[in-house]
Amino acid sequence: MNNKPVHTDAAPAAIGTYSQAVATSATHTVYISGQIPLDPSTMDVVSEHFKPQAEQVFRNLAAICQAADGSLSDCVKLTIYLTDLGNFAEVNEVMASFFDAPYPARAAIEVSALPKGGVGPKLEATLAKLGIFRLLDLLLHLPSRYQDRSKITPIASIAPGEECLIEGSVVASNIQFGKRRSLKVTIRDDSGEVQLRFFHFSRYQQTALEQAQSLRVYGEFRFFGRELTAVHPDYEVFDHDPPPLSQTLTPIYPTTAGLGQGRLRNLIASLCRLEWPDIAGTPFSKLQFLHQPPAGTALHEIEAVQEDIAFDELCAYYLVMKGRALKRQQESAIALGQATGLGRMLLQNLGFRLTRAQAKVVKEVLTDLEKPVPMLRLVQGDVGSGKTVIAAFAAIRAAEHNSQTALMAPTELLAEQHYLNFSAWLSPLNIRVVLLTGQLPAKVQKERLADIASGDAQVVIGTHALFQRAVTFDRLALSIIDEQHRFGVHQRMALQNKAANGRQPHQLVMTATPIPRTLTMALYADMDVSVIDELPKGRQPITTHTVEASKRGQVVEQVARALSQGQQAYWVCTLIEDSDDLDAVSAEHMYQALTEALPAFRVGLLHGRMKSDEKISVMQAFKAHQLNLLVATTVVEVGVDVPNATLMVMEDADRLGLAQLHQLRGRVGRGSLASHCYLLFSQGLSKAAKTRLTAMRESQDGFYLAEQDLKLRGPGDILGTRQAGEQSFRVADLGLHAHLMPRVIRSCDALLQASAGSSDAEKMTQLLAAWAPADSGHLNV
Repeated sequence: MNNKPVHTDAAPAAIGTYSQAVATSATHTVYISGQIPLDPSTMDVVSEHFKPQAEQVFRNLAAICQAADGSLSDCVKLTIYLTDLGNFAEVNEVMASFFDAPYPARAAIEVSALPKGGVGPKLEATLAKLGIFRLLDLLLHLPSRYQDRSKITPIASIAPGEECLIEGSVVASNIQFGKRRSLKVTIRDDSGEVQLRFFHFSRYQQTALEQAQSLRVYGEFRFFGRELTAVHPDYEVFDHDPPPLSQTLTPIYPTTAGLGQGRLRNLIASLCRLEWPDIAGTPFSKLQFLHQPPAGTALHEIEAVQEDIAFDELCAYYLVMKGRALKRQQESAIALGQATGLGRMLLQNLGFRLTRAQAKVVKEVLTDLEKPVPMLRLVQGDVGSGKTVIAAFAAIRAAEHNSQTALMAPTELLAEQHYLNFSAWLSPLNIRVVLLTGQLPAKVQKERLADIASGDAQVVIGTHALFQRAVTFDRLALSIIDEQHRFGVHQRMALQNKAANGRQPHQLVMTATPIPRTLTMALYADMDVSVIDELPKGRQPITTHTVEASKRGQVVEQVARALSQGQQAYWVCTLIEDSDDLDAVSAEHMYQALTEALPAFRVGLLHGRMKSDEKISVMQAFKAHQLNLLVATTVVEVGVDVPNATLMVMEDADRLGLAQLHQLRGRVGRGSLASHCYLLFSQGLSKAAKTRLTAMRESQDGFYLAEQDLKLRGPGDILGTRQAGEQSFRVADLGLHAHLMPRVIRSCDALLQASAGSSDAEKMTQLLAAWAPADSGHLNV
């Protein structure tokens, strides 16, 4: 092999020595910078073919070093894969003569720089769905829970509902025919037998299990009839010697379609084998511990380390939120100052008096609108506390200044209701309100788009249709977003960007989901917050009953009695149609059953698969008392206001979180009559489900229930969704770590006071670079 050095300006003599060192592992393929494969057995470093490749490779390595502020040693380890390179030290020494950079900083290197066979374009795209772009993102992708596969549990010792590892002989394997075809496998050890069930299986899997002598199985065991059974467990087949047991707890990571736990574990384990510096002050050993806790590690030990890292993540998130707030203060908006008296006219026409809390929030909103800086205010209140009328006062102020308001709702049902309310309130004031949804006839939509563009439409109410490019405003000064947690940040920004003349519209965001104070401190640090903490006078309390599903007939009798007295009722189901996978009552089934059980009354059906005009038609019929009983899915959770409805029945209430249960219950109790809510549940309630149903029965305070839900389920369930990149954390769980927020705020406020170049300023830079690289520019650190 001819290994003469290559001498060019771009590739100095060191390349030749480097090539010679690499070539000593002559049976393996080398991958440099994820770019080109070189076969050492045929490599000729003086060939004209290799020269340009070598030069480009070294330019690539130099660029990586510069971008990551790292050293050659770092880049060589991460961009070269040799299955057997025993002379790494020699390679590193040679390469050090070419690069002179500080040691190491891997964080900025992209995941595609992992060894060939580790991350290709397809896997890289899959990782991106999890927010993993850099090696550091992968390292900070921590387990959501752990499995203990370090010890074998005797079958006789398994407790129902327990996840455990068992080992035994296969004594039977056969296909079962019944409601659903399944593969049933019987496993026996010295202490007893259990069953494995597979409802989805291949012919290969069936044959392998039939021929297997022994299995090691991990899964959750529950009674299937009278037999203790694991459904679709993990398993390993072995004949004689069992495989070794794990020396660590097995991490379970958040993942997405196309990325299995095994592949993700292997990728992260490969990173943990490298030496890493501290990451934003967090010792690498703590991250390594969370990825690979030794067998026998107690839960409180894991939680203590998680809390330390969660604190850093919450600090970074809070700094980003404050950065956005600072940036907003530098932007301009139309100052909506002096009023013309239309607000007073609305007060006189309402037919009811504002509560003290409503009046306070109206004043806070109007004060914000008077400033030439864009408002960003969150208005939150309990179900039925009266947020919509506050939005109406804000829209009036914009109209008084010849400016437009856009109100965006998550569903067409809610948009339609807002349109009816705003039209009733604002049309007598000569303020034109239009509705824009995706279901309008083309001719009507064209006319309304023209009215919006000309400014004739002063208040525009719509759904996602407001995001269309065709929607242009003449003078948009205010955007109102209802049930804001149902929209992502990019959707809200799309509406903001429709303002003219380079000015930002004021933004009012509203939610009927009470949010615990600690959660508000964390997630909405960039917003001003107003709370409506009282209900309008005259509201009747709702009596809540928990009823076992087997007593459904008694509830039907209560509904019939109320309907016969001229009242109306909802019957809510979690499913649209019956399912083989879920043991829950469907809306279609209950619609048929209740139609037959209550022939003297008119029963309607409402669910999400219906066309928008059908849903609106059903809801209008119910509101007009043309229907006595409405069977619906949770589509009626928000925005439906029928004062004559006094009964709410919820099937499978144990499947829902407190926030959603409370929202659904809030559909009744809106008139002057006493109301009742019946929560139906199945046998075998979990401890958490019992706690939720008891809390519902004992309290109607939405803020108290939100605090309980935060403890039981976490912030994503309270808010209805976890919005990627906005309210999703890698480590922090506000259900567990909300108590850290006061300390987070004190720490971050101190960092924000730091002078440029100080150690605190450097710490802030490191925190943002680690946890929020895309947002670090907001603070100009």
